[in-house]
Amino acid sequence: MFYKYGLLFILSLFLISCTSVPKGIEPVKNFKIDNYLGTWYEIARFDHSFEEGLNNVSAHYSLRDDGGVDVVNRGYNAQNKEWEEAKGKAYFVDDESLGHLKVSFFGPFYSSYVVFYLDHSNYQYALVSGPSRDYLWLLSRQKTLPQSVLKLLIREASAAGFDTSKLIFVEQD
Repeated sequence: MFYKYGLLFILSLFLISCTSVPKGIEPVKNFKIDNYLGTWYEIARFDHSFEEGLNNVSAHYSLRDDGGVDVVNRGYNAQNKEWEEAKGKAYFVDDESLGHLKVSFFGPFYSSYVVFYLDHSNYQYALVSGPSRDYLWLLSRQKTLPQSVLKLLIREASAAGFDTSKLIFVEQD
């Protein structure tokens, strides 16, 4: 099951200010949700039990009738030879022009989704954090990134205080 430890993860995030932004991290400004919608591929991430063993990970975002965002995360578990999927919802925490949302995959419990670096011109790649520097995702509209862009994202994440030596690069085949 995708996010097999999801309940434990979400409850632990709830206990550490689940919709907070890590100190020193600034959500992107002039964020446009309409440009962010659609499919994003996970290029790299910090490892966590809820994504353990998954490759070909993607997230699809679409508008909800209530103004929020539907989230569908998918990944392939090679060991079990099956696709796993988690459905959730997200809402802006404050200003809709800031890349700071709260996302829930389980009931009333929300966690931060902080877009802190973004290709504003084309919305082709992004860096996303959770409520602390223990959570980091490098996302792209394509399954691969040019090395120059990948190096840029890693450099930006490192400058923001993330230990990029912990990144796991996701197989996207």
